[in-house]
Amino acid sequence: MAQVLVVEDNLVNQKISSLMLRKLGFAVDLANNGEEGVAMWAEGNYDAIIMDCQMPVLDGYSATARIREQEQATGRASNHRMPIIALTAHAMPHDRQRCLDSGMDDYLTKPVASSDLGAALNRWLKRESA
Repeated sequence: MAQVLVVEDNLVNQKISSLMLRKLGFAVDLANNGEEGVAMWAEGNYDAIIMDCQMPVLDGYSATARIREQEQATGRASNHRMPIIALTAHAMPHDRQRCLDSGMDDYLTKPVASSDLGAALNRWLKRESA
C-alpha cells in the first residue's frame, strides 16, 4: 500500500483528503504545516506528498523548495525524486505555473474530486515504479 503524506493546515481539508485517500487504497499521514511536512518527509518513507500552498509557519512553495534542496544535497533525487502534488484553492493559470516553478510535479484545485486525486497519484506513482 502506497504511503501518502498530506501537508495541510485546515482540519476539515485534512479529514476530507484523508478519507478520500484511504478509500482509494492509500495509507495517509498528516502534517499541519510545511515545516512539519518537511520534517516528516525527511524521517518517513513516503511514496508521494499532497501539498497545500498557503499555510502558516512554512508555505507549500517553500516546503517544496526545501525538500528539493535536501534531495539534491543528499542524492535522494537521483534514485527517488519525491512526487509532490499541489492541492490548492488557487485556480488561475499563473497559480499552476507557480506550483510547478517551486518544484511541485502536479497541480490540483480544491475542491478536488476523488477520481482526480487518485488519477494524479497513480500517474506519478507509476512513473516512480517504472
